[in-house]
Amino acid sequence: MKTENKYLAILILVALAVFFVNLDAIFINIMEARNFITAREMITDNNWIFTTMNAEPRYEKPPLPTWLTAISMMIFGMESLFGLRLPSAIMALILVVFTFKFLLKISKNLQLSFLAGLIATTSFYILFSGRDGQWDIYTHSFMMLAIYCLYQLFNQKSNWYLYASLSGFFMACSFLSKGPVSLYALFLPFLIAYGVIYKFKGTGSRWKAIALILLIAVVGGGWWNLYVYLFDTHAVTEITTQETGRWLNYNVRPFYYYWSFFVQSGLWTIPSFVALLYPYLKDRVSNKKAYKFTILWTLASVLLLSVIPEKKSRYLLPVLIPMAMNTAFYIEYLFIYFKSLKLKESVIVYFNFGLIAFIGCVFPIAGYFYFKDMLNDILIWYILSSISLFGIGFLMFRNLKLKRIRVVFYLSIAFLVSVIWFGLPMAKKINVNPNYSSIVKVDQYLKKYDAPLFEFQAFTPEMIWEYGKPIPVLAPNEKLKKPGLDQFLLLSDKPYADSLQNSFNTYKIKKIDSVNMNPVGTKHKDRLYRDLYLLDKKD
Repeated sequence: MKTENKYLAILILVALAVFFVNLDAIFINIMEARNFITAREMITDNNWIFTTMNAEPRYEKPPLPTWLTAISMMIFGMESLFGLRLPSAIMALILVVFTFKFLLKISKNLQLSFLAGLIATTSFYILFSGRDGQWDIYTHSFMMLAIYCLYQLFNQKSNWYLYASLSGFFMACSFLSKGPVSLYALFLPFLIAYGVIYKFKGTGSRWKAIALILLIAVVGGGWWNLYVYLFDTHAVTEITTQETGRWLNYNVRPFYYYWSFFVQSGLWTIPSFVALLYPYLKDRVSNKKAYKFTILWTLASVLLLSVIPEKKSRYLLPVLIPMAMNTAFYIEYLFIYFKSLKLKESVIVYFNFGLIAFIGCVFPIAGYFYFKDMLNDILIWYILSSISLFGIGFLMFRNLKLKRIRVVFYLSIAFLVSVIWFGLPMAKKINVNPNYSSIVKVDQYLKKYDAPLFEFQAFTPEMIWEYGKPIPVLAPNEKLKKPGLDQFLLLSDKPYADSLQNSFNTYKIKKIDSVNMNPVGTKHKDRLYRDLYLLDKKD
């Protein structure tokens, strides 16, 4: 086996350990619920093109990730959280593999590229996105594939049209995953960095192949938007207006909001920060030109995202891709020179990895006091977590003392894998809400009263997902649309309780039950709570 393939095989094994184990350990969140509902309605209602959520048009997001999730749903079943999240995990695996392969093309440095792949795999938001049924990981993974093929086109002497076709195809897939998000946040910064550092040398003679990329990307990425616009113009126009308003007015943050973007790398926060200190590292890296390229790509991505008024932490996912490559330069430098570093230069390394080791060593004691009231339910996982984390922490301290930074780095990755393997199963057991009651129980009242069910004002995606089918919403647009029935059931959350009587003043309203789907007992969200009312027409 070639050395490159050995490194790649190890990287894939680590990615499998990080992205694919205990995928069903965490409760479904609101974003996942929206996506899974759309996938389910694709199957049950055959809405493969005109996508819906709770039987209402959902054109905010293109359908490719939903198609892939629906296919996985048909294979593994609608109740399998592992099956629902599996496509995201596969896309995360693809992302880290091509992060490795791309940097290898740029730097011709196998160890550096391997380090970048490992850092990408274990960077917090890449890890989170790869284990979560959201669509960000799809759009950026496909775009990374497009970038890799484009680089091949720029630098290979043959097969231009093959690489152009592949690049255009993957770019179209990125468009069909989340519109132009990755084009703006990952691809455009790549072009800026590549143009500044590598000057697009030799690309002029490839203009026909580049034109082919644009043609495939525009046609392949835009056909769905055009199709739904032509055949459901009113809904598309309404949704587009709402989405545009959100980009300008929703979650608006100041320009400097992303100044701490490197924190999103989690385990590698401090090394990522140091790697961004260009004056310090520029003469210490193994490939100065490639280092300039990755740091410029990273900063260009942050800058472009900072210009957009709407800002969320998860939007930083594309930044973590070039930043993983950039951080690898610093880790490689430590591998080679750490034993000879002066104290003032090495103290931050001791702090970073020492903190991880400290957490591992104190976990058995801290975990006992935190989990002592529920140890009976999680005993086996607590023991396994304690043994593995304490052992890793101890070995990290020992190897830090011996200045074996290479071993310490790999132990840090083992630390994270241990948390995923042995720590996540405890999440199912701790802080479970003793008052939890599923929305499914309303079916007994549907049978009892033989009356239809509605939601008042708005629906909660997690509840619709749990319920298994759409619930019509009685929401006031210009005027509240009342069902015109003598009797019906209505779900309403607490903030709307006062307006309920005013909205249905021709009905007798009786509360008959409540639904509380807050999964954690210590946290209450009103949107996961509903009162169930029976409404009877007054004589």
